[in-house]
Order: sequence, then structure tokens, then C-alpha cells
Amino acid sequence: CSLQNERASLNQQIIRQMRMRAGAENLLRATSNNKVCDMVVLELSYINSNLQLLMEQLEGLNSSVEVYQNIQETSSIPLIPLGLKETKEMDFSVSFKDFILEHYSEDGSSFEEEIADLMDLRQACRTPSRNDAGIEILAKYFSHIPLLESRFFSATRQMGIFFTWYDSFTGVPVCQQNVSLEKASILFNIGALYTQIGTRCNRQTGAGLQDAITAFQKAAGVLHHLKETFTHTPSYDMSPSMLSMLIKMMLAQAQECLFEKIALSGIRNEFFSLLKMAHEAAKVGDTYDQVHQSMSQTPIKDNVPFFWSTMAQVKTHHYRSLAHYFLATALLDHQLRPSDDEDQQEKALSQAYDAMPDGRSPLDILRKIEERRQIGKAHLRRAVIGHEEGLRIHSLCRHLRKLDVLQAILQASHNRSLAKFNDNNREDEFTDYLEAPDIICESINQSIVFGPLSVFSAKQRWTAPRTVRLRLEDRDLGFTLRGDPVPVQVTSLDPLCPAAVDGLKEGDYIVAVGDADCKWMVVSDVMRLLKDVDEDGIDIRVVSLMDSGLPMPTKSATYCGGISKTYSMICLAFDDDKSPKGRKVTKKGSFLSWGVKNHLKSSSTLSLPTADYSGTLPWNKPCPTFPSSSPYNDSALY
Repeated sequence: CSLQNERASLNQQIIRQMRMRAGAENLLRATSNNKVCDMVVLELSYINSNLQLLMEQLEGLNSSVEVYQNIQETSSIPLIPLGLKETKEMDFSVSFKDFILEHYSEDGSSFEEEIADLMDLRQACRTPSRNDAGIEILAKYFSHIPLLESRFFSATRQMGIFFTWYDSFTGVPVCQQNVSLEKASILFNIGALYTQIGTRCNRQTGAGLQDAITAFQKAAGVLHHLKETFTHTPSYDMSPSMLSMLIKMMLAQAQECLFEKIALSGIRNEFFSLLKMAHEAAKVGDTYDQVHQSMSQTPIKDNVPFFWSTMAQVKTHHYRSLAHYFLATALLDHQLRPSDDEDQQEKALSQAYDAMPDGRSPLDILRKIEERRQIGKAHLRRAVIGHEEGLRIHSLCRHLRKLDVLQAILQASHNRSLAKFNDNNREDEFTDYLEAPDIICESINQSIVFGPLSVFSAKQRWTAPRTVRLRLEDRDLGFTLRGDPVPVQVTSLDPLCPAAVDGLKEGDYIVAVGDADCKWMVVSDVMRLLKDVDEDGIDIRVVSLMDSGLPMPTKSATYCGGISKTYSMICLAFDDDKSPKGRKVTKKGSFLSWGVKNHLKSSSTLSLPTADYSGTLPWNKPCPTFPSSSPYNDSALY
């Protein structure tokens, strides 16, 4: 609440400076007096400097992630929440009472209490609590807006009510009479509140991590709905490119929490378990790399806090380095024994890479101790280099440097990888020419299970999944694949190929290859699964899109026709100090419920180095303790 109040104060200061700048620019255009022009130019330089300082303060506010973390959570890498959009307090009473009298021929004063309830509900939406009750408040008001629009907002007349919302990243105000701006902004805040709920979850328990995963998934879903439903949004924080980046960031944080949930009970020092964790860590690193690439695009990079982009970079290097460490440990600590399943280990190792290191075969690596040591060292070298790069990038951002827990975890991870590298290094080795390849990023437990919403949604009708047996015929499967980017679809199907005879159809979506779920895989990932098809073939599961007679919902626009600017300067003429005081939200039903039913009444783990802080200590005064570098026992690595 204090941060939201501070955000509101900064927004008011920004709008005052913008008023002064608008007035100075108008004076500069109107005057021809050189002396006056010089004075105005000097004044504009001061105003622009003040605006820059205010923008930096707002960026710092968006970088204050430690405030949103769980108070007991002082041993995990912080997650990034999304700040709520701020709005002005509004008075509907005069406009609504006049409209009721004029349009419905009833006494508007008879509905003063109901109008007051509506204003109280909107006021409560400005500072919702970071829990389910806050979501319920926002959802309740959001459900009122369509009825409000149909009762009072006509396309043929203007109500004289201006909705003003501030950009979450820049603080720039957007003012319009179109109620769609109100709907889109409330929806944005529902998604933002879910991110704040996710960051407050206790990530030291399985239930807390599951709650965090669910919260970030819901945040991504709400933001995706906002992106798909409301077009031409005048506020940049709700533009399609910004929303796409935010969706990726929420899914990346859900994937990170999923990784922590898998590692929570400890990772056994066992070959297959370590390979599994290498894939999971590489998946998290890859998702954050996609987030950083999205943040680096113009104009997103000019509006996203530097803290966010550096955090995405740091996590990319950190989790990719963890993946190399896990794979190195699997190779160095586990020699192939007569009792081991050689075929299963060979298959698991071959699936760790797109191409084997230096052209070696998986079986040679497993059987030869020196080969395992050399490749294990190569992975450790990449782990150490990656951790060092993460620490270097961390030192570039002053807001990241304030997060002592983050630096402690990064440093502990680096020390552990370096110690293991030194333990396996020999004094007579002066050069190492082997370069460890990238590890395939693959998660057995995807954070989203239904598939991309653009395809797998309630608007589409599907056949039941069916199994098709794929067999090679002259080294050809008989069809090609495409994806935009996911899921993968069958195209150019030869009607005489064995797959077509077995039931494969043009346009089918591949949802599984063998036991691997493919709904979120790109074409290259699916091709990798199909490249090892032998003479016996492999089973795939596909679904077909059915014709649907249901009408597609139309998209909304947050501005009326004829409005040429993204925001109106009318909002700059309002007096901020004359808005009425808010009232407490009452439990009475609003008059907006006429004819509408209200349905809203209603650890033995060292794999992830942590800083063991006391829950009573502040973030900036840690007392970290780290596990010793003693040899790992036989039963558990962590």
C-alpha cells in the first residue's frame, strides 16, 4: 500500500511537470521576443531535468522487488512483480443522476446510495490487498463495467466522464471518455496483482511453490486475454509488444518456481536424476533468455527498468551454468558399472545434446573414464564462466547490488563449480581444447499444460487425440512440419504414405511424440524427437480442428473513433485537490446489479545455493551461511 501511495505521488508530480512543460512550449511557439525565448528555453531545461529525475524514481519503484517478497523468504532468488496502474479518484454522481433523469425519467437523487457504493468500489480498486480478497474486489468492479456501459454510456452522446490512468512504467497519463480504457486498465491490474501474490508465496514449501506457479500462470493468462481482447490501447504498458514481453516473463517465473519445486526435496546424486535436473535448469535459462531478448527490442528497452533486463540476464547465465554443473556431476561422479543399464544411460546421454561433444559417441563417453573426465571438465568450465558472467552483470545494476541474497547465491554457485573443477583438474594439463556443447532445454513438467492459448482454447473444437504410427519409407516420413511458433502442424501430407494410411490428416496438430508432450515445442524440438525413428517406427498423438459454428467475439478498442492522440491534455486541466474523499466499501448490492446475477459473492539440498538468513533480518543485512565443500555422500548429492 505504501508503495502504491508513493507511485500515486510520483504520478502527480510527473503530471504537474508535464503541465508546466506544455505551457512553456506553447509560450515558446507564441512569442517572438528573444529574451522571453531564452528564459523559456532555460525553464524547459529545468523541467526536463525534473521529469528525468521523476522517471528514475519511478523506475526505482518498479525495481523494489524485495518489498513484495514473502517475509519468511530470504533464501531464494527474488522474483519480479508488476506494479499496479494508478488512477484518479472519480465522482460519478452528477453525471449519472442527470442521465437517469434525462434518459430514464426517474429522480436521480433516489439512487445516491447506489452511486456511492459504485464509487466506493472503484476507490477500493486503487489499493487492493495482495491476496484473493484484492482479486475479488477488482473482479467485482470489472464485472460491473459492462452493465455500467450498457446503462449509461451511449454511442450518440458523451457523459462528460473522463477516465484517467497512468502508465505503470512511465507515469504518463492517459485520459479518455471511452469506458473501454477503464476495463482494460482494471484487467491489467488483475494480472499485476496476481504477480504480486506470486512473489509473496513462501517458496520454501511445496504448497507455497505451487501457489506461486498458479499465480504467475493466472497473471500470464489475464495479460494474454488483455492482449487478445483490447486493441489500440493508448497506454504503452498495455501495448501488444509490452504485453507479449510481460507474458513471457510471467511464464519464465512460473518455470523457475517449477524448477525449485522439483529440487525442493533434494536431488539424488544419481545419473538419471542429475541429467533430468540439467534439462530442467537449461529450460529455465532458455525461458529467461527469451525474456531478455524481448526486453532488448525497441521500443520496449526504452521503457522497461534496467533492473528487469539485467535480472533476466543474470538468471539466464545462472540457470544455464547450473545445467552444466549437473551434467558434469553426472559424468564425473558416476562411472558405468556392470550392474547399470547401459542402453538407458546411452539413450539419456544422447538426448542431452543436439550434437555429441567433438563427434564422440555416447557409449564411448560412458565407457571411457578419461572421456567422461574431459567432457565433465568442459561442462564445469562453462559453468564457471557462466557464473562469472552472471556476477559481472549483477555488479552493473545498483538495484541488483542491493539484493544481498542474490549475490550470495550467485557467489556460492560459482564457488561450488570452481571447487569441483579444481578437484578434477590435473597439474600436468596445460591446455583444454574440448568445448562443451549446449544442453537441450527440456522440462518434463511444463508450467502450462494445456498448450498455447491461441490454439488450445474454448473457442476451438477438437477431435479426441488419436495415435498414429510413423514409419520411415525411403528415409521419408511423408509429410513436412510447420509451427508459428507453436504448436507443430502437419503439412504437405502424401496421401499414400504409411502415416496417412494410418489416419494422419493434413493440418493435424502433433500433441505428443512417444511419451513427450509437444504442445509447447517448436518444429526443431519435434524434429529432434523424430530423428531417431527406427524400422519399428514411433507413435505420435495428433488432434484435428473441427468446424465450429460459434461466433468469434469481437475485439474492443480503448478509444473512440476520431481521437487522434494517445491521450488528451484535458486531464492536465483537472484540479487534483478537488476530488471527493473515498468511502468505505459497503456490502450492499449495487443498483448496477439490475437484471444481472452477481456470481462474485463469493531438505537436504545444496543444488540451489541459498543464503540461510533469519526471517527477522532485513534484506540489506544478511548473515549468510553456506554448505561446506566436503565430499558428497553416496545417497544424496544435495
